[in-house]
This record gives sequence, C-alpha cells and structure tokens, in this order.
Amino acid sequence: MLVVLDAVLSPQDVALVIERLAQATWSDGRATAGASARLVKANEQAGGDAAEGLQSFLRRALDAHAVFQAAARPRKVSRVLLSRYRTGMAYGRHTDDALMRYGEERLRTDLAFTLFLSDPDTYEGGALRIEQPAGDQQVKLSAGQAVLYPAGSIHEVIPVTAGERLAAVGWVESVIPGVQEREILFQLDQARAGLAAAGASRDALLPLDQVQSNLMRMWARP
Repeated sequence: MLVVLDAVLSPQDVALVIERLAQATWSDGRATAGASARLVKANEQAGGDAAEGLQSFLRRALDAHAVFQAAARPRKVSRVLLSRYRTGMAYGRHTDDALMRYGEERLRTDLAFTLFLSDPDTYEGGALRIEQPAGDQQVKLSAGQAVLYPAGSIHEVIPVTAGERLAAVGWVESVIPGVQEREILFQLDQARAGLAAAGASRDALLPLDQVQSNLMRMWARP
C-alpha cells in the first residue's frame, strides 16, 4: 500500500528547509547504504549542524501528521536522511535492509517514506518508482508532500536529467508488523474520519472505536 501524505510541510516550512540546506555539508550517499544497495546508489547526503537541526524539525512534522500516524502506527522512526540528486544521479533498483541500527538497538524496516523538498517543475526525472504486483508506480510529488510505502518493495529513484532533487527519507518500525492488519486498521481509521466529517455522533462512532481498539489489542507488538 502506498499512502500520500499531503502538507507534511507548509510552503514556508519548505522554504526554511531549502535555505538551511544551503548551509549543509554534502557527502557521498553510499556511506549509509547497505552492501547491495551501495552498488547502485549515486546521490549526496547532508551533514553538519544545519542537517542535524533539520532532521529533528522534519521528524516533528511527521509525528504531527495524522495520516502518517494512522497509516504507519509507528513504534520507532529512523533518523531522517536528507538527500540531493544532481543531474546524472540516481538510485538504482534495490530493496531496503530489513534491519537498521537505531541507537543501541535495531529497527525493523516495515515502511519507508520519502518527503519531497524540491518543486517538481525545477527538475526532470528523479521520480520514485516502486514495483507493485498490480504494476509499477512512479511518484513525484509537490514539495512538502510525502509518500509512505513498503520498505521491502523493489524501488528506485530514476536518473535526474536536469535540475536538482532534494528529499528527506527514513524508515518506520510499526507496532503492527503485519501488512494486512496495518492496512485494515488504516481503512477503519479513514472510514471513521469520513463518518465524523459527515456529522456522525460520538455514540454512533463508539462501536467502530471498539472494533479498532480490540483489533489493536490482538495485533499490536508494542
């Protein structure tokens, strides 16, 4: 399941991030890739004080996004990486490592996210292509939008042929390990939101809340 997260960042937030990235230091992105992915990765990643401040800022923006919380049910969220693709750069077909370092622990990569920071009109190519059973999907969103997708999928960033693509990426370990279970809970959450928007009373929504809570008790691994 792919979920688009609208307005993770406001236009003002995006402008602030771009301004601060201009002060960051950039290094070879292969340093944070797994052994296999390193062979097909060609991008740059931001470091230094400017990048560290932005990582916390972007993490708070994601934590505050209701759809991110409903779709991911996050238990752990990785450090946010800030990437830059200049003309000719790409990240070939790969799948993410199942486990990543999380401080002194490990994080299971159930989901990955890409938060787009560049306006799509400012660069050519650079779409995120995700291979799906129903057909490949190419994602190239507006600055401030993000996409949440299975980390275990085969995916790539197709070559940037002009301009510069800036994005933030990261991974999520969910309290709901099962893909189908996580999708069911998300569907229930979306259905509840629709009913609430249509004016359903609290009493009318309570049975749905009960079902959702009981499913969480069955499936959650906190």
